[in-house]
Amino acid sequence: MSPDHPPGLDLDRLRGLLERERPGLVTGALTGRLVEGGRSNLTYLVGDGTRQWVVRRPPLGHVLATAHDMRREHRVISALHPTKVPVPEPLLLCEDEEVLGAPFYVMEFVEGTPYRTAEQLAPLGPERTRQVVLSLVDTLVDLHAVDPEEVGLSDFGRPEGFLDRQLRRWGKQLDASRNRELPGIDELHAALGRELPRSPAPTVVHGDFRLDNVLVGAASEPEQGADEIRAVLDWEMSTLGDPLTDLGLLVMYSQPLGMPDSPVSTTAQAPGHPAPRELIERYAARSGRDVSEVDWYTAFAWFKLAVILEGIHYRYTLGQTVGRGFDRIGELVPVFIEHGLTTLQKGE
Repeated sequence: MSPDHPPGLDLDRLRGLLERERPGLVTGALTGRLVEGGRSNLTYLVGDGTRQWVVRRPPLGHVLATAHDMRREHRVISALHPTKVPVPEPLLLCEDEEVLGAPFYVMEFVEGTPYRTAEQLAPLGPERTRQVVLSLVDTLVDLHAVDPEEVGLSDFGRPEGFLDRQLRRWGKQLDASRNRELPGIDELHAALGRELPRSPAPTVVHGDFRLDNVLVGAASEPEQGADEIRAVLDWEMSTLGDPLTDLGLLVMYSQPLGMPDSPVSTTAQAPGHPAPRELIERYAARSGRDVSEVDWYTAFAWFKLAVILEGIHYRYTLGQTVGRGFDRIGELVPVFIEHGLTTLQKGE
């Protein structure tokens, strides 16, 4: 592999398609490279020496059942682009697998930084960090204020029974990864099932809303402060459902894990990072939603992440993962289970 010919991206075929479908867009020879980002779909940065774009496609060797992800991602950002929700402008959807071997789409490149750790946030200083995280909450409120019918997304999901289906789905995922005792996880799953909250009116749900899935850059308007959310990325888990699941996940990621050098990090310990309670109160005040049962949603987020991490740990034990840090994922799972149980007890 060379930097200009990453696997899964045929630049000659891509250029031919762009010249047919978007004449005049590309003005020079294309180069491309794989960039870090979403954990399942692949993201490439492509440029012609003057402009840059982003290409998203399923992983190499994907099965056909996952090909719809590209259509869903392209559909949701196309629907949201005219709204207040900051998303990259979608430029092209290609479902012809002859071009790159899988469906893919092209969108504009947005300049910005995805902050993944407290260490990365620290140079901003406490006040800028605080404002960035509060802006993240405001962006979530804007997303949940979008009327799905008005933007053509009324059939984007099945909101009825959403929480029950989510619990069953992640329970099945847990069963598929069981290869060791995990004290408390069945107790957590059962307790969540006994106390299902009554969902508010459904909205577009991002499904993985957190700071490292947005791009932060210099604010375009002085009154907005030094920074703003330039784009929300990674829409592969988006659907219509309970908006408080997004809030619960954001709250979960705003709590310290209490594990130094953890392979899964949060930004919670960055100086100036708002406490979870402030995030919850800001969301409630700006959205007008009842957040009295937010502890259930936060506990569900701890459970979901515990299941995801156990799946990664299981694949590690089978020798199916590549990279650093996977050997320590397994020790995180009991921490997430304990946080989930403690959060549920707090909300009783």
